[in-house]
Amino acid sequence: MRTYHRQPSGTVSRARQLRRDATDAERALWLALRENFPAARFRRQVPIGPYYADFLSFRAKLVIEVDGGQHDLQTEYDAARTRFIEAQGYRVIRLWNSDVLPDPEGVVNEISLCLEAGKE
Repeated sequence: MRTYHRQPSGTVSRARQLRRDATDAERALWLALRENFPAARFRRQVPIGPYYADFLSFRAKLVIEVDGGQHDLQTEYDAARTRFIEAQGYRVIRLWNSDVLPDPEGVVNEISLCLEAGKE
């Protein structure tokens, strides 16, 4: 079992719960990330400060957020979250559930472009 150092109490159990409660779009994207980008070694529901990144590649310094309809109502929260994560040195991509499910190939292409841009 992996040991997590310097994590606030409850962080690991909360991340596990978020992984168990993943949306259909998050599950579909997780499979696509594992299949198409194994070298990036994406992880799911990773704590970054007070937030949890849906998907994170430490190697590529890339965070992918999958947003549903509820995010229309929390634009200020999402903007603050994005600023915080970017301040930690990560790039953030925001995708909509409605983009991931019907067009996984398009999403994979978008992520591929972001990964290539990060290598430059």
